[in-house]
Amino acid sequence: MVKMGTVWDRTIEVLNGRTGMIAPIALLGMLLPSVVRDGFAAYSTPGTMQFALVGIVLAIGTLAAMLWAQLAIVAVATDPATDAASARRQASARLLPALGITALLTALAMLLAVPPVIVLLQSGFDFAAAANGTSAQMTAPSAGAAGFTALYGLAYLVVAIWIGARLVLLNPVILNERRGIGAIRRSFQLTKGLTWRIIGALILFAIVMLVSTWAAQSVTGIIFRLALGADGIVTATFLSGIAATIVTTAFTVLAAVFTAQLYVAVREKHAVP
Repeated sequence: MVKMGTVWDRTIEVLNGRTGMIAPIALLGMLLPSVVRDGFAAYSTPGTMQFALVGIVLAIGTLAAMLWAQLAIVAVATDPATDAASARRQASARLLPALGITALLTALAMLLAVPPVIVLLQSGFDFAAAANGTSAQMTAPSAGAAGFTALYGLAYLVVAIWIGARLVLLNPVILNERRGIGAIRRSFQLTKGLTWRIIGALILFAIVMLVSTWAAQSVTGIIFRLALGADGIVTATFLSGIAATIVTTAFTVLAAVFTAQLYVAVREKHAVP
């Protein structure tokens, strides 16, 4: 039986022994692209076509860079014989399949989120007024529409958590087994019997990450606003966002190493074809 405690111990061993290889990858592929994206959003003028186009390009570029970094970190954490150059090559070779699968899963998730939106629209709910905060102009949805939306949202959340747990080994499979769309099925196979333990780990991880990120952003935000004054609110917000991004990057690295070690632990039970 795969023990999460053992996987966690091996994760710490990898981080202690290979941080010098992992840190540059995380800095280049996770932290820097996120800072550039957030800096553009903070200091540019919203509402223009140029803002929208550049924002889309930066969002896609950031996603690609973060996927590449995660794949490279998985390569480093999976095999002790892998060096930094080899990890970068492996990640580059498997980036397009990872992007394609991510796009497919995102599209499916968005498609499954459409039914409650349609129901609310048919009941007369005004999403534009809700987005602008003009509650006085909003038409309340019917009781049936509100009930359906609440139940559907709850079911959607439960299913999303379950599927997320079953797909936690997606990146290690894409990288190590050179699979495309078949990586989804393979991840489901590898996580069979581990779903509840993975869900518990994911919930605990999410809580710790959210609290740490909020604390880092709140504390640094207060410090920077006091230091920069009223005229530096934008800069203070941007700098506090960098602090939050640093914390998020650290947790993303931790998650990548953990999934790599979980993959190593379970693949012995499921022989790679």
